Amino acid sequence: MMTSSWLDLRSDTVTLPSAAMRKAMYEAEVGDDVYGDDPSVNRLQDYAAELFGYEAALFAASGTQSNLIALMAHCGRGDEYLVGQEAHTYRYEGGGAAVLGSIQPQPLNNQADGSIALADITANIKPLDNHFARTRLLALENTIGGRVLPLAYTAEATALAHACGLATHLDGARICNAAVKLGVPLREVVRGFDSVSVCLSKGLGAPVGSVLLGSRALIEQATRWRKVLGGGMRQAGILAAAGQYALEHNVARLAEDHAHAALLADGLAELPGLKLSQPQTNILYVDMAPEACAGLAAALAQAQVRASVAPHMRIVTHLNVSRADIERVLAVFRSVFAA
Repeated sequence: MMTSSWLDLRSDTVTLPSAAMRKAMYEAEVGDDVYGDDPSVNRLQDYAAELFGYEAALFAASGTQSNLIALMAHCGRGDEYLVGQEAHTYRYEGGGAAVLGSIQPQPLNNQADGSIALADITANIKPLDNHFARTRLLALENTIGGRVLPLAYTAEATALAHACGLATHLDGARICNAAVKLGVPLREVVRGFDSVSVCLSKGLGAPVGSVLLGSRALIEQATRWRKVLGGGMRQAGILAAAGQYALEHNVARLAEDHAHAALLADGLAELPGLKLSQPQTNILYVDMAPEACAGLAAALAQAQVRASVAPHMRIVTHLNVSRADIERVLAVFRSVFAA
């Protein structure tokens, strides 16, 4: 397997499949998934549904696609979904719900902990009047910017939505990080949501793919929308096998990524010119003066570290980051920000 001396802290999407994962992909039994004939895809879907406590699941090419499929399965043309200003489905998915689904987003402010205030949700549900888009769905994200939504909050928010006649969707791209941080089963952390999108290619380490979870009826609709969006894959079992391996082997180890992020934060907190808060999971943000960015970027590149250097800088740990790598990064920061 090809390796690199470069360390990449831009995202947990940069992870490389391990030798064991590649072996699982090589040995995967495959068929035509559009016909429902790929045994490895079917196995992944059944396993994920059971693991998270849903009736059915659908394998999709990406988290952006699985989120869009969910929105289109829940909402029709002229419908609306309530979503946080910071949410990936609103800010970072190309406006797909509006462009391809004719679904109007109603963005709401996120609170400091990543939640949306229950009062804001209630206030923005449109009345049944032909002047308004029809509010159909509440979409939350967990984790959001590395922050874990409390279980009590998600229980209250989903109960409120259901009481008001709304469906609920969770962008759970990093939901496994949330479950590990909270120390609860995966079923518990998604409770109350009618659908959940789970990314396999971030911290879990698969090269491609997400799974969408929901009722059998919802997944039946979702399968059609996946085809409409060009997401029908053929011998996709080679990719599904990587996702299967990721769910079976790489969930509990996310605690290591959280520990590495905390270790890095502790070291950076000692340096002048930097401001940061203690990370909850594998994502931390570092604030610095704009004029410090060029020097830091050059020093990191010299040390073969890829990072998105900015005045508000995101750093992400993942399965290809070791404790020694954290010390390497701290050494670079100390050389730039030494008192």
